[in-house]
Amino acid sequence: MKTAFISDIHGNYEALTSVLAEIDRLGVDNIYCAGDVVGYYTQINECCSMLRERQIPCVMGNHDWYLAGGGFCIRSQSVNDCMVYQRKIFEPSHMEWLRSFPVQRDIGEIRLVHGGWSDPIDEYIDITPTYFERVQGRVFVSGHTHLQSLNHFGDKIHCNPGSVGQPRDGDPRAAFAIYENGDFTLHRVEYDMQKVFDLMDAAGFSDYYYGGLQTGARNLRRLSDD
Repeated sequence: MKTAFISDIHGNYEALTSVLAEIDRLGVDNIYCAGDVVGYYTQINECCSMLRERQIPCVMGNHDWYLAGGGFCIRSQSVNDCMVYQRKIFEPSHMEWLRSFPVQRDIGEIRLVHGGWSDPIDEYIDITPTYFERVQGRVFVSGHTHLQSLNHFGDKIHCNPGSVGQPRDGDPRAAFAIYENGDFTLHRVEYDMQKVFDLMDAAGFSDYYYGGLQTGARNLRRLSDD
């Protein structure tokens, strides 16, 4: 059985549709989302509708928490700027669904959270043998960092599927992972990011909020900075 893991979609519907098309092409049986369906980009309603239509289970990400709970990010003004806009356009029919996300899921032997196992919503984990020695379980999946990775620590495995909607590992292609026969494979797929740029422009955002998509930059940056 093939199980796909996606994470950190962030309202990037163009990336999401490309990822799901590739997952379908690969003959995957189940799909799970490691959180952050919303945040940053404009098509949050379309992303929610797609996940709901396909009945893809999710866990709560920090951006999902901000929107569902009426909160804000203490680290980033740009995150809060995007959240102000998203609160204006978010369809009420999606709110209860977003609020229903659990903070963790167990999928057979796989333990799934957005952040980490000390703080499932907002921990940036230290991916080391020492960290996972303290966590019960054998197979782990988390997102949040937007950095795709796969690590084996003895009989323990940790996978970050990377970000669908905002990669930060120097590869601008949308990321996901597949679990099959006891291990993960990492995957990337291209998408039409110009549509994302145009929609952000139309919503009144400068290229500072989306320029990093072009190169998979670690931080927000203008297109002219690349």
